[in-house]
Amino acid sequence: MLLFDKAKKHCLSLLFIAVSVFTLTGCIEPMYGPNVNGVSTATELQAIEVDEINDRTGHYVRNELIYALNGTGSTPTPRYRLKVTLSERVQTPIYNAQTAFSSSATVVVIAQYTLISLPDKVEISKGSTESIASYDRFTARFANVRASRDAAIRDAKVIAENIRTRIAMDLAARRYLRDLRRIAVVDIRG
Repeated sequence: MLLFDKAKKHCLSLLFIAVSVFTLTGCIEPMYGPNVNGVSTATELQAIEVDEINDRTGHYVRNELIYALNGTGSTPTPRYRLKVTLSERVQTPIYNAQTAFSSSATVVVIAQYTLISLPDKVEISKGSTESIASYDRFTARFANVRASRDAAIRDAKVIAENIRTRIAMDLAARRYLRDLRRIAVVDIRG
C-alpha cells in the first residue's frame, strides 16, 4: 500500500511537470529569433546608429557598441539612433599615509543611454548602467597610465554588453507586443 502511494505521488509529480512545460512553451519566445513577419532582433540591432561619445572611454564604448550591435560589417539603413553619455571617475580605496601612495585604484564608468526611432523620434529604450574595474598602482608613471587605460577598456566592454542586452530585451518585448496586437486585430476582423 505504501509503495502504491509513492508511485502515485511520483506519477502526479511527473504529470504536473509535463503539463507545466507544455503550457509554458507557447509563452516563451527566443529573444534573437524571428517574429511573425520573419524579422529578428539581431536584424533590428544591426539598424542602430551609435552617436559619437566624448572622451577616450567614450571612443572605446562606441567601438564596442558598434561591434556588439552589428559585428557583421554590413551597413543597413539606420532605423534607430543610440545616444550615450558617460561619466567617469577614479577612486583610490587604499591609501598608505606613511608613503602618501595608494596601492590600487578603481575606475568607475556610468553610462546613460537613450534609443530613439529615427523616422518618428519615439523613445524606445532608456536607462543607465555602471561598470567598475580595479587596477594596481605602481611607482612607474607609464605603468599606472596603461593600467588605468586597460581598466577603462574593461569598463567599456561591460557597458557596451549591458546596453546591448537591455536594448535587445526592449526591442524584443516591443516586437512581441506589436505582434500580439496584429494577431488580436486579425482575430477581431476574422
